[in-house]
Amino acid sequence: MNRLSNKLAVAALAGFALGAVSAHAKIRHKKDFNLKNNPLANVKSEQPDLILYNKAMLQMKKGHYDVARLDLQTLLNTYCPDSQYCMRAKLSVGDTWFKEGGTAALMQAEAEYKDFIVFYPDSPEAAEAQMKVADIYYDQMEKPDRDYTNAQEAEQEYRNMINQFPDSPLVPRAKQRLRDVQEVLAEREFEIGSYYESVQNYNAAIARLETVADTYPLYSKSDQVLIDIGDCYEGEARSFQMAKRLPGAVRERMVADYENRAAAAYDKVITKYPMAPHVEDARDRLVAMNRPIPTPTQAAIAENEAEESSRQPLHFTDTLFGLIKRGPTMVEAAHVGDPTLTDPKRTLATDINKQNIALYDQAINAGKPSQPALAPQPTAANEPPRSDRPNSAPLLEGTPAAGTGVGVQIVNAPNSAPTSDPNALVKPVASANTTLPPVEKPAAAPTQINDIKGDQGQTATTVASNKKKKAPKPSLDNESSSRKKKKKGLDKLNPF
Repeated sequence: MNRLSNKLAVAALAGFALGAVSAHAKIRHKKDFNLKNNPLANVKSEQPDLILYNKAMLQMKKGHYDVARLDLQTLLNTYCPDSQYCMRAKLSVGDTWFKEGGTAALMQAEAEYKDFIVFYPDSPEAAEAQMKVADIYYDQMEKPDRDYTNAQEAEQEYRNMINQFPDSPLVPRAKQRLRDVQEVLAEREFEIGSYYESVQNYNAAIARLETVADTYPLYSKSDQVLIDIGDCYEGEARSFQMAKRLPGAVRERMVADYENRAAAAYDKVITKYPMAPHVEDARDRLVAMNRPIPTPTQAAIAENEAEESSRQPLHFTDTLFGLIKRGPTMVEAAHVGDPTLTDPKRTLATDINKQNIALYDQAINAGKPSQPALAPQPTAANEPPRSDRPNSAPLLEGTPAAGTGVGVQIVNAPNSAPTSDPNALVKPVASANTTLPPVEKPAAAPTQINDIKGDQGQTATTVASNKKKKAPKPSLDNESSSRKKKKKGLDKLNPF
């Protein structure tokens, strides 16, 4: 018993000694590594700039955004640019506006974030600022049948974030947000195209639907979009089938061309979206048109299956809450695949109209020569005349053209024998007498007399004699007329 008691006492004493040493070690450890003695530490430091920053963060959590902004502005004005919290403080100013909400506050937040990107473009927080700019428009998006300005702005801002900061860890989140936004924009275009198809405005419907198919390939209803494009082309074919005034050959060509375009749209549904819900509808339409059904590749099947598996099904609660809430419902958006980062050229209704006109002209001109007929050229000299080409007057061979001065053309030079072509059908006409008659000299002109150089007196007399003399006025005294001189004095009383 005594031995056992002694062993227990020794063990207790050893334990007490070890505990004291351990406690002393802990005290020394705390004393050596006290954070208050390290002014460069980011946690539990008594630096004034850090105190202001932590105070602002606490006020932001409590919802006192104006007090938080005041503390952050004090930090920026007092300790920047030397403080290491300047960058975070400037970004947090935009966060206070963003969390406060409201149209004016969100506009101010966007300005703060973009200002931050200008000051710190190479910092990791710049990607965060750009992401928050896009989130501002994302949170304000309307339904597809409402104003789509915010959706377009959100799409552009997410694209800027992915292109400017491709190495940021926020890129996957930005891509998913971009898929959601493009789902909303594609739904809007699809609804407009479906309306135009319902009123049989096929040109406008095809333009809208082709824009969706080219720009948003990850759209949840892409298979339905292509089927509607084929239906529009079949509608165009039916309209030409009922146009009885067109020639039969032209009508058949137009119908065949539109049916080929419809079949191409149905083929694309099967080859690009083989796991889509409406792929069987495309097969049924091809069977009805007596067209072969294409076989999709294994890569296309795997890709489309991954897209369809990533979509969330639309439940009744989603539809119900979609009627209540302000924003759109985006549960059917894909969660895999790369979204479109650059929009291709939009298809316009005028472009479809031009294609139809070109197709109509091609159908009319089918079977006609592609090159225009050449204008008839006159036959050369000494060639046999043709009915489609006018004939020119034959010329004598070996005869140089020369003029005589009196309108006579020399058709054969003197002392030169005409050369005869044995293959010519029209023989050259030549006279045995090659001597030309002498050229008649024109008669001399009469001598002209210059009157100015002659006798000046004679000229003046001649000119004076040539002048007409004025005829004397006729006398009315000897004529029996009522025109007589007035009577004077007593003669006025004499009636005779």
